[in-house]
Amino acid sequence: MKPLHALMLLPLAVLAVAGAPAIAQEQARGEQDDARREAMAGTQLSLRQIEARILPRMGDAEYLGPAYDSTARVYRLKFIRNGRVSYVDVDARTGDIIGRSR
Repeated sequence: MKPLHALMLLPLAVLAVAGAPAIAQEQARGEQDDARREAMAGTQLSLRQIEARILPRMGDAEYLGPAYDSTARVYRLKFIRNGRVSYVDVDARTGDIIGRSR
């Protein structure tokens, strides 16, 4: 590729990279909307209900926050204790812990 052509493609590459966080943010917002809609419909527990069940069971671990997978209908709660990050996967329909990483 000639240097001039490479320079012409540079702005497109910058735009693609700059747009990636916005796309990820929109996707996360959509997942949050899905979770809220399901909780309001009564088909799953709200994040607050999930947190009320799980956080007391985590002892001295610091809660870093949630992520939600609308396809699996699973909350992934992130914790840190003694410098180690761990995740607790919770079924949003039942509030049951379905997986843990250590």
